[in-house]
Amino acid sequence: MKIVLIGAGRLATNLGHALLDAGHDIQMVYSRTQASAKTLADSLHTAATTDIARLPLESDVFLVALKDSVLSDILPKLTQGREQQLFAHTAGSMPMTLFQGLTLRYGVFYPMQTFSKERLVDFRQLSIFVEGSNPSVLESLRMLAASLTSHVYPLDSEGRKQLHLAAVFACNFVNHCYALSAEVLQRQGLPFSVMLPLIDETAQKVHELSPAEAQTGPAVRYDENVIQMQSSLLADDPLTQDIYERMSLSIHKRQNRND
Repeated sequence: MKIVLIGAGRLATNLGHALLDAGHDIQMVYSRTQASAKTLADSLHTAATTDIARLPLESDVFLVALKDSVLSDILPKLTQGREQQLFAHTAGSMPMTLFQGLTLRYGVFYPMQTFSKERLVDFRQLSIFVEGSNPSVLESLRMLAASLTSHVYPLDSEGRKQLHLAAVFACNFVNHCYALSAEVLQRQGLPFSVMLPLIDETAQKVHELSPAEAQTGPAVRYDENVIQMQSSLLADDPLTQDIYERMSLSIHKRQNRND
């Protein structure tokens, strides 16, 4: 497919390389800043622009990989003069209806993963969730996704909101817990790397067990002596102490519910 990539951030960088590797033609990269646009475009062997007016008027799909807060402002400018073209955004929590009234063919192309520019992910291992304004659009986006991974799922905007919420718990909140762990270790002069074997084993277990079955620790049995002692170690940081106590209570209550 011929693709115009709108964005040059973490997702756009990973998506652009995955599409290029799959044999697609990246016609142009757009970003608000010339440096970002050029850096990604050069690595994809294509042209860069910061001017929406310079974007092609036709392409098989315009993929919009921008932060949620700018979509409402930029989509009317992107679609102007391209009302017959297929547009899809890549946001987890934003509805497909952002395009309604702007273009006739639109949808969502949501790869569920955490991305960074420094580390390209293997799209063959992740899931892509697609939504289309009509069956033809849905099939086009499904085929595009299938060129990157065998894990492709149709999912409407309401379902994708719930999916994104689940991803926040499984990724963003977990990573924040790593940061809290690192702060505790730092106070003892220990590197975060001592946690990596534990983290790797914990992640590996949920490939074979449900999260509830894999849960361990003092909160499972609600060992109050240990919980109170550990909570007291956080007395100088009330917010983290509150997180610890609420997390322990949540683990215990859910464990009892699942038993």
